[in-house]
Amino acid sequence: MPGQVHVISGPSGVGKSTIIRLIREKVPALGYSISHTSRRPRINEKDGVHYHFVDTKTFKRMIEEGAFVEWAQVYHDLYGTSIASLHSQLEQDLDLLMDLDSQGAKNIRKKIERSILIYIFPPSLAILEKRLRERATDGNDVINIRIKKAIKELNECTWYDYIIINDDLNRSVEEVSAIILSERCRKSRMLPKVAKIVGQGGLL
Repeated sequence: MPGQVHVISGPSGVGKSTIIRLIREKVPALGYSISHTSRRPRINEKDGVHYHFVDTKTFKRMIEEGAFVEWAQVYHDLYGTSIASLHSQLEQDLDLLMDLDSQGAKNIRKKIERSILIYIFPPSLAILEKRLRERATDGNDVINIRIKKAIKELNECTWYDYIIINDDLNRSVEEVSAIILSERCRKSRMLPKVAKIVGQGGLL
């Protein structure tokens, strides 16, 4: 049985990376799709851990070769999910987490109709701005752009399957974990296992 794709979206500074890290420590049999990007790594970011960092020329060549299941331009940088990375994990029956913006989420939904889309919402815009400034990874101009983009993007949450308001980190992790675990019990995923039990002389 192939694994399930779970896309997690939300504005910069909302806490997506922390939530994903904690969920990966908590939920078993869970893979993570590491995106390719043409942007430069930030301080403490490692190639192959946070992103696959490539130059713009390499990224565009990968687009031409059809290497991405989805890709998008965010600000002046390119981001994409490779087909090889996606399928290698799903075919191992791993549920897969993806950290994508709303444009990337739409592209994944078009390609993988049964994907689950989860939007992480901030407690307030003031708290979101505070988190961005405290992160101190971008200049003031970039932060202002991110805030304006965040306000516009928050309306995208209406077409997601689930919305999590991240006003308490532990609760947010529990809620996203619950979504992943409940999706594993869906009839469409469990029937093949049930069929094996019946075929082996089970109680059903």
